[in-house]
Amino acid sequence: MYKLFLTMRYLRTRRIAIFAIIGVWLCVAMVVVVISVMGGFLDTLKERSRGLLSDVVIDNAALQGFPLYGEFIEHLKGALPGRIEAATSVVYNYGLLRVEDTGFTKPVQVVGVDLPVYCQVNDFGNSLFYEKFYPGTTTLGSQQQPMAGYVEGRRLVLPERFEQALETRRRSHPDDPDLAKETSGDGFLADRPGRFLPNLDDAPGEFGEEAPGAIVGSNIINERDATGAMKRFLPRGAKLVLTLLPLTRRGQISGEGAQTVVVRLADDSRTQVYEIDDKCVYVDFALVQKWLTMSPQTLEDGGQTRARASQILVSLSPGVELTAGRKMIEEVWHAFMANWSEPLADMDWALLGGVTVETWEERQRPFIAALEKEKILMTVLFALISLVTVVLIGCIFWMIVTQKTRDIGIVKSLGGTSMGVLSIFVSFGAAVGLV
Repeated sequence: MYKLFLTMRYLRTRRIAIFAIIGVWLCVAMVVVVISVMGGFLDTLKERSRGLLSDVVIDNAALQGFPLYGEFIEHLKGALPGRIEAATSVVYNYGLLRVEDTGFTKPVQVVGVDLPVYCQVNDFGNSLFYEKFYPGTTTLGSQQQPMAGYVEGRRLVLPERFEQALETRRRSHPDDPDLAKETSGDGFLADRPGRFLPNLDDAPGEFGEEAPGAIVGSNIINERDATGAMKRFLPRGAKLVLTLLPLTRRGQISGEGAQTVVVRLADDSRTQVYEIDDKCVYVDFALVQKWLTMSPQTLEDGGQTRARASQILVSLSPGVELTAGRKMIEEVWHAFMANWSEPLADMDWALLGGVTVETWEERQRPFIAALEKEKILMTVLFALISLVTVVLIGCIFWMIVTQKTRDIGIVKSLGGTSMGVLSIFVSFGAAVGLV
């Protein structure tokens, strides 16, 4: 009984123990902050990296790309039935983006995608801004400028397909706070498909010459205001000019020179990864392949070159482990190349020789590894600070024990044992730690 009595008495009277309690609080808080911030940021980065790539990436790291991508995709689906959910080819290169009739010009990475399949192998579809409010209206096909117009009663409305898509979205997401602010016509002009005011007598519709659609990274054409919201400058359907430099299979600039094409703003992607949103422009795969002369080309001798792609993105079926899936795909690739019997040019064989098969984690390993090392470094740093706090707490308890020599002597003179005295101070320290 005396042990509990003395422990509670020391807790009430020895105010120096408060410093020990505060020290423990600060150490725990520092560890929680480091693990939460660094761990959360790392997990978010991994999630978005996976969402923007796919489970497995096949690439030769050359702007010229590599041939036989289509043949391999078909072979892969047959070789691994039930293990491949979707696969698509991608073309990427670099160019210049200019807003027509303005001086705005910016270097960008042009990515050619088959949009429906591309959205199956990753989460790109969830990043599309207009598609969220007007489902089914974002396309990379030929399109015109959508314009709001007035109908009976001077009511401002959208073109019919946008009105229908907006109503579909409202019915399927009645509690969406963003849609609560969205109103027919006014919402179109305020923020959605654009600020394009027709005359009062004009009816809604889509106007202007048709041009291929392009999805542009949100940071390329928009700016954030002081509140963090996007400030929009271009309406949906605005004309953009892309300038590309086609490359031959040997990596030389094609004799056709720079290709300048007009596209229309179909949507903007908000992946929340700055490096992606600040440089990527997505256009239809077949068109980019044609503009970069990566489609089949007729040779002077009457033959044809093979079409080329820059990447193959593969999404594994649920339940297939990532590393095991990569290994299976790599084995199928090597077997496919070993059994290929049709003639290929030497340069095509060279491009195929550089192809690698990687998981999305391996693809992003340099960036992810740097963050993981930083997380470990911060943890070690705060562990050293915590060690100093432990020493400080030890000194505090040493002072408490040395100041209680008289109390210890009285307890032992009344029959208390050494273990009993020890248990008093152990209980005292445990109580402080518990608090």
